[in-house]
Amino acid sequence: MKKLILYILAMVTILTTTACSNTKPMILFNKNHITVETVMSNDTVFTRGERIYYLILLPKKVQTHNIYIQIIKKGSAGRLGYELFWTHNARLKEEQMYYYDDYVVLNQPGSYVMVVYSKDNPQKPLTMSPFIVQ
Repeated sequence: MKKLILYILAMVTILTTTACSNTKPMILFNKNHITVETVMSNDTVFTRGERIYYLILLPKKVQTHNIYIQIIKKGSAGRLGYELFWTHNARLKEEQMYYYDDYVVLNQPGSYVMVVYSKDNPQKPLTMSPFIVQ
């Protein structure tokens, strides 16, 4: 009887502690269009005038179907050394609720940060990722 109770307690403990998922939203950059074959080659250094393909992965569904994307240039003469460089409002399609992909072309060299917000909570960023344009 003791073995049975210990076995049940062990199984409950294993199932409750190992089933947790800590996946967070993330942004992947690439020099080529992002496909199944190229998704793992995450580039963060680009040249001027080159297409910067990005893939935003969202593990949780965005209720409003809208995300807000910002590119902030670091180290410029803006407020506290940061300048809002580019913005984009994106509407997520029903079949693309957990990801969004597109590209952007930047012609000014510098260090940038892409920040993604959800329209559900626009004060807190979902994710951010730095990249460089040479």
